[in-house]
Parts: sequence; C-alpha cells; structure tokens
Amino acid sequence: MLVRLFLIAFAATLGIARGETIQLKDKASVSGKILAEKRDQVVVDLGYTVLSIPRSYISKISQDNAPEPKPSKSSGRFVAPVRPPAPEPDTESEPQPRTLFQSPKGAAPEQSVRELVNQLGEAVVQVRTPSGLGSGFILNEEGYLITNFHVIEGETQLSIEVYHVKNGQLDRHTYKQVRIVAMNKFQDIALLKIEDKDVPKFASVALGDSDGLAVGERVFAIGSPLGLERTVTEGIVSTKTRQLMGELYLQTTTQINPGNSGGPLFNMRGEVVGITNMKLAFGEGLGFAIPVEAVRYFLKHRDSYAYDNDNPSTPYRYLEPPSRLKLSSPDSDKEGAR
Repeated sequence: MLVRLFLIAFAATLGIARGETIQLKDKASVSGKILAEKRDQVVVDLGYTVLSIPRSYISKISQDNAPEPKPSKSSGRFVAPVRPPAPEPDTESEPQPRTLFQSPKGAAPEQSVRELVNQLGEAVVQVRTPSGLGSGFILNEEGYLITNFHVIEGETQLSIEVYHVKNGQLDRHTYKQVRIVAMNKFQDIALLKIEDKDVPKFASVALGDSDGLAVGERVFAIGSPLGLERTVTEGIVSTKTRQLMGELYLQTTTQINPGNSGGPLFNMRGEVVGITNMKLAFGEGLGFAIPVEAVRYFLKHRDSYAYDNDNPSTPYRYLEPPSRLKLSSPDSDKEGAR
C-alpha cells in the first residue's frame, strides 16, 4: 500500500498525459486513460506505466476535456507539452552527397552496339606506362577514371590517351599529369585523375547494375587489345557468379585480350556493368570482368584505399623489399651474399 501511495503522489506531481482525471481525497489528482474499473480499484494508463488506484482513495472521476494546463508556481504541478512527431525528411528534395560517378537516370532503352559506341567511345581511354598499356573509362567531367590495378602496378609515370570528338572528328590527345588517387590490389581496381592544365570537360559513362544482368544477355567491350585502340567486341553474359581466386566475376564470351584490361563492359543500355580484367589463355570466349558493384563500393570507400605519393608510410607506396644480407665474420675475407 505504501508503494501505491508513493506512485499516486508521484503521478499527481508530474501530471502526466490527459484523458480522464481522477480526483483523490487528499485533493491531488491523476490524469490518464482508464483501462479498467474494478469493484475495489481503478487501473489507469499514465503513459510510462500502469497504476492501480484503490477506490477508497478516489473522490471523483471526470472526463478531462479542458485545455492542457500550464506550469503553476503555486501548486508546483507541471504538465509537459505534447510535441508533435518530427516530420520525416524529404529525401527527394535533400541534396545528395557528391560522388565521383553517375548512375543511370531511369530505365534507358536498349540500343544497337553501333549507336552506343558513337555515344560512349569518347569516354573510353588508353592507359600507358613505361612497361605496357591498358584501358580505362572516365567517370566524370573532372577527369577521374577507373582502370585495373595490374595495369599500373609498379609504375608512377602514367599517361592517358583520350580521343576527343571535335566537329565530328576524333582528336587524339595525350595527358601526362596523371595522379594515382586510390587502389585496391586484391580486387584489381585503381582510381586515377588527369591533372593537366587547361583540360576540357571530359565525356563520361554511367555505372549500371550487374546484379540485374541475366545469363545470355548481350554485352560489349571497348578497349585497346594489343594496343589497337578503340576496338569493340561483343558477346553475352555466360555466368554472373564465376569464382576465381576467392572473388566473383562476370564471365562473358566478349573477346578480351591483353590491352583490354581496365576497360568497360557495357550492357545494351550503355551502362558499365563490369571492368574487363582477364581471360583464360588456353581457351576462346572465356573472358572475365569485375562486377560494377565492386567498383561502386571501392569508390564510396576510396579514402580507405587512398594512395599518397608523398607519404613514405603509405601501405601502397612502391618500395623494393629489403635484401637479405648474410654477414660474414670480421676476420673473414668473404663478402656478404645477397
């Protein structure tokens, strides 16, 4: 009974949610929703707990339709105002965070390879290093582009060849100020940026959805196999989940050769669905591409894969491994062997 009296006094002091008002014989009151009226007690929902009040303590029960009471200095009673729930954010009107890539706007119609090559060819580039070459594709007009890690592995002197379309003609231009922004050796992805002065706005491609691909769906690639720039090959998706070396790849009959590495694999709506990166040398029509979902994840978390040429502690800095030296004894005339 002492516990009940304490709860009654506590509730009367706070003056919790309104509904019915129960006047008590000690001139206190309790406001809440009556859940049950029994012969010897009344059960009231106070919002945060349920209270049972003995009938012997109740003098009157009335419906509380009066305006919400305000704080009173004389009684010390305070009823907290009921705040309406905060409106849900309007995601459509909120500005989206800046990303390096663009996504398709709606479902684009399928087109022929010929039509798509004319639209997308300018965004596919050739990546050159002192020891070889590969392909890549531009993500946005600022000059960010994707290629394979193995195309630039061990190299820092890079150049990018871009074919700009001017007056209906292709104008070949080589950019030599290229920065390595981020790289993931294990998924064979690298992010580069062209930083030459007075560069134009680059044509770019959109990243699609490889999860939506169907086995047998037509795809095509643009790249520089064996240095033959702007080569187009077409095929189908053979399987979407080919496991090789612990990673899942898109398998395709699209012809892929050395030099195609890092280039885009497109669907028939002109969206990038993968990065071509390898083939089986002892077979035909057995090409593989990194799914574009891995590219999206890499770009969204690029700070985790950042490369810094000026930071000697960067885990991706190209340094020769330390040599193992076999030191000879001081009185020996033999030299240390490497």
